[in-house]
Amino acid sequence: MNTAAYQTHAPIEAQQVPDDARIHTLPRHFGWHMLTVEDAAYRWMRRLAPEYSGGYWHFYELSNGGFYMAPECGPWLLRVEGNGYEGLMSSQAAGITACLFAFSHLSFRIPDEVISSHYYQLRDFAVEHQEAGRNPRSDRLIGPSGRT
Repeated sequence: MNTAAYQTHAPIEAQQVPDDARIHTLPRHFGWHMLTVEDAAYRWMRRLAPEYSGGYWHFYELSNGGFYMAPECGPWLLRVEGNGYEGLMSSQAAGITACLFAFSHLSFRIPDEVISSHYYQLRDFAVEHQEAGRNPRSDRLIGPSGRT
């Protein structure tokens, strides 16, 4: 019997980075790609949420070694042109979404495993997030069959 399928893991937790530690956070996670990553997250947020026009973002470190950043205010209406998604998200969920798009796209442009590693670490956290699996039009959970 394969016991790996039955093993559970500890939930991935996010910890907000204190203001006095922010300066070291991006370099620790992304090295010299830090400004590219930060700019990409902002650009994806503008693309996904046309009403977004800038603002202060909080940094979060994950217990699995990952990272994301999220705008201070929200909620945000996000639209994904490629798949027709449209829904209201908290600032946390919007930041996670913008960072997932940024990390994914950068992983194809920057030949450094640090970017793709951060994508997978954040994705693992995102699937456990309280807003994961919500139907944006009804604010109800989507069941395994895809029905609310």
